[in-house]
Amino acid sequence: MSQATETVFKPLLDESVGYGVVVGVGFFFAAMMLGLTALQTKFSKFSPSSSEEFSSASRSVKPGLVCCGIVSAWTWSATLLQSSTAAYTFGEHVAIPKWYGVGGTIQLGLFAMVAAKVKMNANGAHTFLEIVKARFGTGAHLLFTFYAFLCILVVCGSLLLGGAATVNALTGMNIIAACFLLPIGIAVYVVFGGLRATFICDYAHTMILFIIIYVFFGHIYGPSEATGSVARMYELLVQAGKETPVSGNSGGSYLTMKSNQGLVFGAASILSGFSGVFCDQGYWQRAIASAPRSTTKAYMLGGLSWFAVPWAFASCLGLAARALVNNPKFPTYPNPLSPSQTSAGLAAPAAAAVVMGKGGAIAILLVVFMAVTSAVSSELIAVSSLFLYRTYFRPKATSREIVRVSHFFICFWAVWAGCWATILHKASIDLGWLYYVQGVVLSPAVIPIALTVTWSKLTRAGVFAGCIVGAVLGMLAWMIGCWKIYGAINVPNLAEPYSALCSGLTGMLLSGLLTVFVSLAKPAKYDFSGTRAIAMYDESAAELESDIKDKTNNLTSDRPSMQEEKRITDGKDAATADIVPAEKDSDSATPPGMYTTKNAASTPELQRVFRRAAWSSLALAAIVTVLVPFPMFFSGYVFSRGFYTFWVACTIAWAAASGIFCMLLPLWESRAEIREIMGGLVGGRRA
Repeated sequence: MSQATETVFKPLLDESVGYGVVVGVGFFFAAMMLGLTALQTKFSKFSPSSSEEFSSASRSVKPGLVCCGIVSAWTWSATLLQSSTAAYTFGEHVAIPKWYGVGGTIQLGLFAMVAAKVKMNANGAHTFLEIVKARFGTGAHLLFTFYAFLCILVVCGSLLLGGAATVNALTGMNIIAACFLLPIGIAVYVVFGGLRATFICDYAHTMILFIIIYVFFGHIYGPSEATGSVARMYELLVQAGKETPVSGNSGGSYLTMKSNQGLVFGAASILSGFSGVFCDQGYWQRAIASAPRSTTKAYMLGGLSWFAVPWAFASCLGLAARALVNNPKFPTYPNPLSPSQTSAGLAAPAAAAVVMGKGGAIAILLVVFMAVTSAVSSELIAVSSLFLYRTYFRPKATSREIVRVSHFFICFWAVWAGCWATILHKASIDLGWLYYVQGVVLSPAVIPIALTVTWSKLTRAGVFAGCIVGAVLGMLAWMIGCWKIYGAINVPNLAEPYSALCSGLTGMLLSGLLTVFVSLAKPAKYDFSGTRAIAMYDESAAELESDIKDKTNNLTSDRPSMQEEKRITDGKDAATADIVPAEKDSDSATPPGMYTTKNAASTPELQRVFRRAAWSSLALAAIVTVLVPFPMFFSGYVFSRGFYTFWVACTIAWAAASGIFCMLLPLWESRAEIREIMGGLVGGRRA
């Protein structure tokens, strides 16, 4: 074993700083979110005690805030750490950070099409599993429930392991303690604030994320003694290419799009990204929570804004880590990062430590903590909506009962997530391993899930054939590919890029082909009437049913009409007796922006939105995956100093525009609500 493998990553901060950030900052944000939730409850018509508000934010979130939610929820610790690690390992200022960005952006663009179909075909749904059950019944519902929980397990493991490894490297804090403490403060504000609180928290996290990226830009391309300028960074990378050339890169350079390893990494990133978006209830929940007319807009804007995060962060810190390996301030000097340190995602912390010292370590610690808390909050609220309490255990549960059970399950999952991350850590599974394996285990479900809400000819047999046979073939390709390419089947080799690519491509493509061809053998003619009949929860209807059963004669003024009583009691299924159809108008006052039939988008309008999303997402995919990278790949072009400067300028400009957009648009769109709350605080008026 080389000396580099044994070099210890020297912490720059005291262990107390780690506990202070994880516990102190975590509970500070929890307290802030609780305060904002209290203001919302007092001075607006929205209350998280309602199941609709808790799980879907009353379907009224504006596109700017949804955009911030997407950026924040998709900015995992892997987004910051794994993208920088890949840039450090494979090089290429454009290729690796760009491929990582492509691996998440095109999926968000394509998911915009699915989101438009959700609003068109299942606007009353709370989860994609409800849509599956309404269309295909219990068997398919349980199959996709397995994939949904598997996705959340992989995501939570990735988030907590990446965050805990960074906290440990920078402060020496115990990794297991970090794994358990990180989710606790998050669970507090999720329990009390519901989905809308996570959106507000997402906005704060996104703002901090972009500010820290701007700080690193200023130091690495500015006055830092270690780098000093764009020209100096270019010189350091040219020298690094001579000292440690990259196999498969044009001329061994770190400044080229011609990289075989980079291309494989890009393909694996795209597969992992599809799995992470389409199988994750968190993204479906944001589509459900957004206002019908703005769903597609929010996802397209979110994808374009998020692209700046891995591109900017990895281009800045990942390549800086490679350029500064020989700097005496490098944490593992005189050796590079060991394979285990690299896989744990420590390239970015190493670069930050050299460029900014303790300030850089604190900045990395804070931004990774923000990424972990924001994404974990999204997973907690998502997993609470996936819990099968109302589906199988208590079909007549009231809205308040659903919220109460969701609270319990969030607390349970926060503890279980810590246990799960600890199990993975003890099994020597790290961030890099989970990143590649995510596409392996989840890719067979991607196309069947997407077609469930978009294709009328899809059949139950097609779903099962695609998911199950595709998974089996993907697993076989994983093992065989690992054995043939790397010579042995073991835990490290299974997470190598070529192994993951063999499995992910096989699982997704064959699953899609099987799903389509089996369905076309005996196609369905589904009109989506069943999914459109999925209803929103309504507490008053449940209370009415209780009143009817008790045969009371003293009705309150809020009691529905006799026609509504008859609708509930005349042969209605017990599972739908306490809900209000999505198309029902409420006679009571509704908060501004809350979904009702009065502000619902028409089907022709949603069809136009879907067509716009289709053309926009396909154009985006073609540009970022084909038109820009492949001409530069096949030409073998190595960046000149001028071209490198141009790409740095593009990176900074995109990140600046994305950050300003994410900071200002939500404030502008919510100006009326902010004014209402401020007026309530000043004048003491209640909603």
